[in-house]
Amino acid sequence: MSLQIEDVDPFDDDALAMWLAVTNEVDHHERGDAATPWTLPELMVGAREPHKHRKSIRINGVVDGVVVGTGQVQLPLLDNLSAADIDVSVLPEHRRHGYGTELLAFCEGIAKEHDRTRFDAMTAWPYDGPADGAGTSGVEFAKTHGYVFGLGDVQREVTLPVPDTILDELAAEAAARSGDYELRSWTGPFPDDDLLLGYLELSSTLMTEAPMGDNDYEDEAIDIEAHRMHEAVVAKQGRTMYTTIAIAPDGKIAAFTDLMAPSHETTHVYQWGTLAHRAHRGHRLGLAVKIANLRALQATGEYDGRRLVTWNAEVNDHMIGINERMGFVPTARAGELQKKI
Repeated sequence: MSLQIEDVDPFDDDALAMWLAVTNEVDHHERGDAATPWTLPELMVGAREPHKHRKSIRINGVVDGVVVGTGQVQLPLLDNLSAADIDVSVLPEHRRHGYGTELLAFCEGIAKEHDRTRFDAMTAWPYDGPADGAGTSGVEFAKTHGYVFGLGDVQREVTLPVPDTILDELAAEAAARSGDYELRSWTGPFPDDDLLLGYLELSSTLMTEAPMGDNDYEDEAIDIEAHRMHEAVVAKQGRTMYTTIAIAPDGKIAAFTDLMAPSHETTHVYQWGTLAHRAHRGHRLGLAVKIANLRALQATGEYDGRRLVTWNAEVNDHMIGINERMGFVPTARAGELQKKI
């Protein structure tokens, strides 16, 4: 049967719900228990609230009145202006009919209409699969359509709480090298714009300072208004942010880390970014901020039993070593791919 492609109206609850149900089901099929689903309340807020830094377009692929696949195009608006993030999901029982190819072509068409010439994609599979994704459905599908595998990532998890004995040992080890730096932690939005500016000056380089493999990325834009809008969306989504920074003797932010705890889904907590400034490396600042931030989160007593999820590039031995000492174990893999036209 022929595929009908329908734009998802962000204010259409039913269309959003169908898009999310299929997208989450495909994620679970690919990663099993390691899947990290969104909830509908989070999606509804994210789709409807204003964003300055990114535009998202979603589509449903419908056959005989049933959504069998989904697509998403995310367009950066402040940086990486030649790029588009593209995602396509097709239910396993509806594969091998060309639906994925049609959805991908439609998404790429949207990107081209916005003058994008670099398409970024990511696909996941179980951890016991090959590091380069060879033979996995997502990677092989992408390669067939001109995408090049650039970097392999590994998802890791640890069940909270991490024992205090482990955190004490790691904190003492970090303190021996980072004693000249002040650690500051808080929950929620950044307390002032000056502090936020210093954070953005560092965090904007995360994509290029972290391992990129054979992929091309550009630094993100530094825009306080855009970040404040992002913070407002996060709060409306019922997500609580935990942030720790390391402040150098000269008052500049030398390292940061942040954790996100959702309220609509109570199984996971997510490690988001962690980065130490290039000029301040060698002081165990990444370890120091991660331990302080996790301690702040665990001190609330609200997240015991949740799974803390993090992703690292397969080649990022330093950060992987820190996570393994905290008890993280690998649960899934992913590949970052790019196509340039």
